Amino acid sequence: MPPESQSSLADTVGAMTERARAVIRLNIEALQALERTVDGSLARACDIILSRPGYVVVTGMGKSGHIGGKIAATLASTGTNAFFVHPAEMSHGDLGMLRHDTTLLAISNSGESRELRDPLLFCQRNDIPVIGMTQRGSSFLARMSAVALVMPSVAEACPNGLAPTTSTLMTLALGDALAMVLMDRRQFSAEAFGMHHPGGALGMSLQSVREWMGDNHATPASVPLDAAFAEVVTAITEGRKGAVAVLDGDGALAGMITDGDIRRAFAQDVTHIVAADIMSRTPITVTPHQRMSDVVDLLSANKISNLFVVDEGRPVAIVHIAELMQAGYVS
Repeated sequence: MPPESQSSLADTVGAMTERARAVIRLNIEALQALERTVDGSLARACDIILSRPGYVVVTGMGKSGHIGGKIAATLASTGTNAFFVHPAEMSHGDLGMLRHDTTLLAISNSGESRELRDPLLFCQRNDIPVIGMTQRGSSFLARMSAVALVMPSVAEACPNGLAPTTSTLMTLALGDALAMVLMDRRQFSAEAFGMHHPGGALGMSLQSVREWMGDNHATPASVPLDAAFAEVVTAITEGRKGAVAVLDGDGALAGMITDGDIRRAFAQDVTHIVAADIMSRTPITVTPHQRMSDVVDLLSANKISNLFVVDEGRPVAIVHIAELMQAGYVS
């Protein structure tokens, strides 16, 4: 490539990189401006939502609608029942979704979106409170809102000042702030969050061990304290989990024998060895109410392949890291 072409390419790459950084700086400045303007209005909006038993119906047109869909999803996953409805569809029958006990969260940067007029007027006639998100405190949306969350007026990153960029980012951040404050007020726990996220690695890690076990989980292989060495080997082989539980006379877990313990035992005469002679007397265990993330952490931190699930002192399941990897609990 000729030197002048290389220089031109470098200038172009440099200019594009600087433009990208400038957009990010504008976004940062917009968020900083938003942070400074957040006031008691957000708390009042939360009070309205918490005081009403029905759903939060989120609506918005265009890019505001796309952001609204994400806000509705965040609310729903963190303890506040919510769903998104397109404002144009409301004018053609979907206003029926606005029941007497619902709250409308309406989003419009200008506050003048004509598609929002019918839902806003409907709410006014039926005493349904509206929470508005807009940059214009004097707009139709703001005037029709029980609480208006007014965002600061900032420049869009679009060179024509037309494509929503910084404004949508502020709306998204304000929606997240609303959802998180509501989550705190509801004392929404990690366990509850996990119930709303059963799929994917996040949901799997938040599952309880009991949920992982299910209703038909096989009881782990076991032997008594005085089981002969050959009996122990047979139990481990048939159990196919690389370990066997050693039980005392009451059926409680007294110890654990692994494949490694068996191999080490062959270094001596095994004729008179019984389970109690080679078992680990303090095996690492979990209870059914613990999270699967706890199981993974214990297996990793202790560099072990399996552990028992113990309920009231008795082993009810065995967890092997290979099956966790196969199921996606461990990457």
